[in-house]
Amino acid sequence: MSIEILVNVGPRESRAAVLENGVVQEVHIERASRRGLVSNLYKGRVSRVLPGMQAAFVEIGLERTAFLHAADIAAGATPDTVSEAAAAGGGPPEDIRRLVNAGDEILVQVIKDPIGTKGARLTTFIALPSRYLVYLPRGQAIGVSARIEDEAERTRLKSLLGELLGAGRDGGYIIRTAAQGAGADGLREDIGYLGKLWEHVRAAGAAAAPGTVVHEDLPLSLRVLRDELARGVSRVLVDSEAELARMRDFTATFMPGGAPSLELYAGPRPLFDTNGVEEELSRALERKVPLKSGGYLMIDQTESMTTIDVNTGAYVGHRDLEETIFRTNLEAAVGIARQLRLRNLGGIIIIDFIDMREEPHRRAVLAALERALAGDRAQTHIVSLSPLGLVEMTRKRTRESLEHLLCAPCPSCEGRGFIRTPETVCNEIFREIVRQSRQFATRELLILAHQDVVERLLDEEAPALAELEAQVGRPIRLQVEALYGVDQYDVVLV
Repeated sequence: MSIEILVNVGPRESRAAVLENGVVQEVHIERASRRGLVSNLYKGRVSRVLPGMQAAFVEIGLERTAFLHAADIAAGATPDTVSEAAAAGGGPPEDIRRLVNAGDEILVQVIKDPIGTKGARLTTFIALPSRYLVYLPRGQAIGVSARIEDEAERTRLKSLLGELLGAGRDGGYIIRTAAQGAGADGLREDIGYLGKLWEHVRAAGAAAAPGTVVHEDLPLSLRVLRDELARGVSRVLVDSEAELARMRDFTATFMPGGAPSLELYAGPRPLFDTNGVEEELSRALERKVPLKSGGYLMIDQTESMTTIDVNTGAYVGHRDLEETIFRTNLEAAVGIARQLRLRNLGGIIIIDFIDMREEPHRRAVLAALERALAGDRAQTHIVSLSPLGLVEMTRKRTRESLEHLLCAPCPSCEGRGFIRTPETVCNEIFREIVRQSRQFATRELLILAHQDVVERLLDEEAPALAELEAQVGRPIRLQVEALYGVDQYDVVLV
């Protein structure tokens, strides 16, 4: 599989797209006004402790207070010490009141960005990543990424790291996927770098005032290199000379093998236009997703869950109905996995595949969905078909979805997705006229409404309006308000 990374740098926004075999799979966006917070370290102050939720709210200098659960709090009174049992994450969490109190100052790390009305999710178990390793200052064990499947390689890396650290090591380590095939020199360099970084973080945390950033994660372009190059990226195209130089410096220091893949894009057309990324971004904001066969998906994202409906559409098949449905569902499974990554949809996801009568077909569709999700870095969990024929799954949500990042609720419908019809609004106006005329004595009534509503009142509803005018005994005047939505109106007493 050929993997390419495209990096587009703008004045206030940087974007990175991951393409597999020429098809856009993921898009990452970072704006100067809204940089992602995941992995950032803050000096926080506990504002409230909630024993009923076994959690605390922490002020870290953001608009909303952040959330810290008892299971994510080290069992030491200070930010720099923690018991081995707590660091290992074993056993139930202690009572929140024994761990923190209102007013305490603690060093915390963001593990989930603020999403919607929810504040950021925090932990005190700090994790500092490098090229090959993740350092856990408050841990003790050595772990290996589950993506390294070769058991011999897992054993080699774990033994090598143990020898380099020695018996008196301080903290725990996780060996990243990128470390596959790495030698002793590379691991030794990372150990030294992470040790110096933690000393810097501890010193900065001790001196920082509550509500300030102690350490920020890498910018988007460098994060993408750190996380994706190990997957066998064939080429990285960047449309900024300054950013390319920065990325080359980073790879020369931390990923010497990745430097040759970095290239400057200097074509006449914008980088994302040339590779079809802009078009894919526009499609990813639509409800309807066409499939090559003629079928389509309908994707609806709500606060509580995302629902995906599969339809055959124009695809009529060649043999029988069951075969047509099966082929559509197989294609949809691949398309759904791609859309989840592209749109960065997380939380509870309900997929309504077209009903299949044959059990082997159901199993094959579920297997196809699992295979398509295998390349997703976000953690996913699929539950078998429910009694209603629905596939229930979850995908770990760590940042805003593409829709929430790029869009805002419609000011006309306030995000409902529908507005009242002119006929409905006319009937509401009639009721409001009767209500106002009975309560107040006026010379006339002035109706301010949208063009479509006024036109209906003067056309289809004209007889009813004349009858109402005679009933209330006052003239009724109509006026178009260009700034009103269809379902907005006012009855003015004159």
